Amino acid sequence: MLLPRNITQDVTDALGDTPVVMIVGARQTGKSTFVEMLLKKSHPAKYFTMDDPTILAAASASPLTFLESLPDRVILDEVQRIPEIFVVLKKIVDQNRVPGRFVLTGSANVLILPKVSESLTGRMEIHTLWPLSQGEIQRRKEKFIDVLFSKKLPGSVQSIKRIDLIHRMVAGGYPEVIGRKLKKRRDTWFKSCITSILQRDVRDLANIEGLKELPHLLALLASRTGGLLNHSELSRISGIPQSTLKRYFILLEMVYLIVPLPAWFSNLGKRLVKSPKVYLNDTGLLCCLNGIDSKKIQQDLNVIGPILENFVVMELMKQNSWSQQQVKLYHFRTSNGEEVDIVLETPDGKLVGIEVKSASAVGADSFKGLKALQALVGDKFHRGVVLYTGSDIASFGKNLHAVPISALWEF
Repeated sequence: MLLPRNITQDVTDALGDTPVVMIVGARQTGKSTFVEMLLKKSHPAKYFTMDDPTILAAASASPLTFLESLPDRVILDEVQRIPEIFVVLKKIVDQNRVPGRFVLTGSANVLILPKVSESLTGRMEIHTLWPLSQGEIQRRKEKFIDVLFSKKLPGSVQSIKRIDLIHRMVAGGYPEVIGRKLKKRRDTWFKSCITSILQRDVRDLANIEGLKELPHLLALLASRTGGLLNHSELSRISGIPQSTLKRYFILLEMVYLIVPLPAWFSNLGKRLVKSPKVYLNDTGLLCCLNGIDSKKIQQDLNVIGPILENFVVMELMKQNSWSQQQVKLYHFRTSNGEEVDIVLETPDGKLVGIEVKSASAVGADSFKGLKALQALVGDKFHRGVVLYTGSDIASFGKNLHAVPISALWEF
């Protein structure tokens, strides 16, 4: 079942004025299918994939000759397998800056690769395709971020039953998984996908000997999702030296398996924690690695908190790839323990704070961290919301609201 992707219009616009358009994201998020379907309708192009050994060999032997031999419009799939092609692309594009000439896909964040970000500055636009959002699964385009920065919140929203929310989190958003009802079938797919990523994409990025350690590290991070990144503690628990651990962490981030959430801080005098928090790219994957299914969550509701926070963070990451109001995502924590799970910041410095609660009812104490952030930044604080599993939108003071979690995809 093909579902429309909400970045479609932004990518279409980029094809009209940018020589190189790249779609990045983890393997199996639907990049190749998205690009082929989009270009088949509006932007015909010849398709080549670096997963084809012959194509990879030809491009590796002479990137310049390979690119010069291509037709006017091409799709180059999985280009992270030959990073040197980006430097050559600059020369080709500068000779003929035709919009939409090269459409690339990659399962690694090429901006982290040496020389790539500077070689195609002003020539390439990058769009991230995450696993399906809740809105995409329902064939709708969410506007939650835009609504948060509007003048007034809606008065009500359709709520969701806790069990239905749990099912959504356990399923996640990978296209191949959302239709699989049995945990065993989901887990089989996830394990195969992780193996493919670690054996192919990571090997392409770095010549390392510790591939056997990466699954263990990924599982360790899954068990601590939403926690502050502490290399020293992770090194002690995993037995991996800190220097090696940092390299592995970068690799897992590059292939989009983990998503760091940096700390928000300012020069306003408050002592703030500056360590990032770490999440997995999908709660279906998270539940697989932690051995959790819907039944286990219902039997022990203590496990739902970190999963729900991971779920919200990733839904916001997805929506930020198409929202009109672009933001950067952070977390906020002071040295004395005041914290806000997620902070959205606009380019002009406006802030929205978001707390995530698994409870069906919240009180004034749930807004402690939001009030601390509000007091610290003053007029830059646009709004604070506590997302919870209840059914009503309720005001808890100036620009402070409790909002049902379903607003994420219903707004």
